[in-house]
Amino acid sequence: MSAVIPPIVVAPTPGVKTALEGDGMGCHAGGETLLAAAKSAGKSAVLDQYAKDYPRDPKAGPHDQPQSMCPAFGSLRVGLRMRRTMTILSGSACCVYGLTFTSHFYGARRSVGYVPFNSESLVTGKLFEDIRDAVHQQADPAKYDAIVIINLCVPTASGVPLQILPKEINGVRIIGIDVPGFGVPTHAEAKDVLAGAMLRYARAEIQAGPVQAPRAGRSGKPTVTLLGEMFPADPMVIGALLEPMGLAAGPVVPTREWRELYAALDGAAVAAIHPFYTASIREFEAAGRSVVGSAPVGHDGTEAWLQAVGSALNIAQDKIDAAKNRFLPVIKAVLGKTPIRGRITLSGYEGSELLVGRLLVESGADLRYVGTACPRTAWSDADRQWLESHGVQVQYRASLEQDLAAMAEFQPDLAIGTTPIVQAAKQQSIPALYFTNLISARPLMGPAGAGSLAQVVNAAIGNKARFDEMKEFFGNAGAQHTAGVWEPSQGVPQDNAAFKADHRRQMAKMAKKRKAEEMI
Repeated sequence: MSAVIPPIVVAPTPGVKTALEGDGMGCHAGGETLLAAAKSAGKSAVLDQYAKDYPRDPKAGPHDQPQSMCPAFGSLRVGLRMRRTMTILSGSACCVYGLTFTSHFYGARRSVGYVPFNSESLVTGKLFEDIRDAVHQQADPAKYDAIVIINLCVPTASGVPLQILPKEINGVRIIGIDVPGFGVPTHAEAKDVLAGAMLRYARAEIQAGPVQAPRAGRSGKPTVTLLGEMFPADPMVIGALLEPMGLAAGPVVPTREWRELYAALDGAAVAAIHPFYTASIREFEAAGRSVVGSAPVGHDGTEAWLQAVGSALNIAQDKIDAAKNRFLPVIKAVLGKTPIRGRITLSGYEGSELLVGRLLVESGADLRYVGTACPRTAWSDADRQWLESHGVQVQYRASLEQDLAAMAEFQPDLAIGTTPIVQAAKQQSIPALYFTNLISARPLMGPAGAGSLAQVVNAAIGNKARFDEMKEFFGNAGAQHTAGVWEPSQGVPQDNAAFKADHRRQMAKMAKKRKAEEMI
């Protein structure tokens, strides 16, 4: 039985409760209120930068933007996966509980630090003092290379100034970041917030003097740094693709330990496998590194990517052609051997949705729609253009409502998407696969990725008859007014049409009143 890993409560204020009470600035205050409070509290610069790095429509309502898990999970995940790195959260107790629970669900094997607070310690500045004390308390160079402190929504809205913490204590690097839900749209982009902050720190260290070499030593060949989390086999496959050009695959960012950041910055070029790492790309460009978009997926994607990497590094065309000639025929053969037959809609929030879409199309799938919670960037344009040229609708910053509308319009044989998409599809007897666990957790690059999706996708499409049988057997049991848990002794709930009609009238009346007030 695995041990339960408790949170570390560091430097608590005596008598402080761990829930925020009575300040009116909890998560329930709403994004606009929290954003205004944060800017008035001195966070304008960081929030303005987030608005540029991770753009979204400022007028978007709750149903016009991605519905994501707490974005801070992305930064927390990056820190928890790094060796000799401690992460401390500063936020409401309920948020910290949810984030630590999710982290351990996804396999974290270490504790998360937590600095509790209440309204008084937040307003008086005692919270910052507690955070500073916690950092000094935990800064043990025998245990850690770095300590990461993450402000969640309430401390960010209250202006807790992590930027004035010491940059280093006892040789341990101190990195404070704000990751509020009202400033960072998705957890995928929050990975970039911490990765970019670490790259900026590491770049300053390189400029200051000699730094540690990678654990396995420096590569004898020029390396290509890989930007974005991916299936563990993909970096090895990419390394094989690069070998005929005299290149090697470099570290994957986010990295697994601090010294890998130096090696990542030492790369000859950067491959933006996930194209939304805007802050990280800014650091690489400041270090003089060229950035190549897209990825070696499928036949066309691999050919274009090899050419782009080779051109960026001034590799001779005969070497680029040698790499193409070695791998493209193999990829084409595998794609032809394992075709996908069926209409598909695809959506997700990992950032690799367009790459998976390309692979599905080249595998023979009738792909109609790709929705991604991430924003449009220059480094995904090649993928967008290729998909649109093959008749695929691409939706950036896709909301749940847009994903559901696409499924309703195209009536796919298979819906690949987030949990609510999968649930909605199966309720309609449409086979569905959860993108994160069943699709993105597979090799996608080069020959290994060419046939990786066919088996699971074809098997899911083949289950259509089973869904029809189940729907016929269960009928409408547990649907609409009979949904939920009810006691048999009270009988089956009855549909109250009159009450529903009256409720609709009340809602229409309230909407009309709000509209009239807006016009005043």
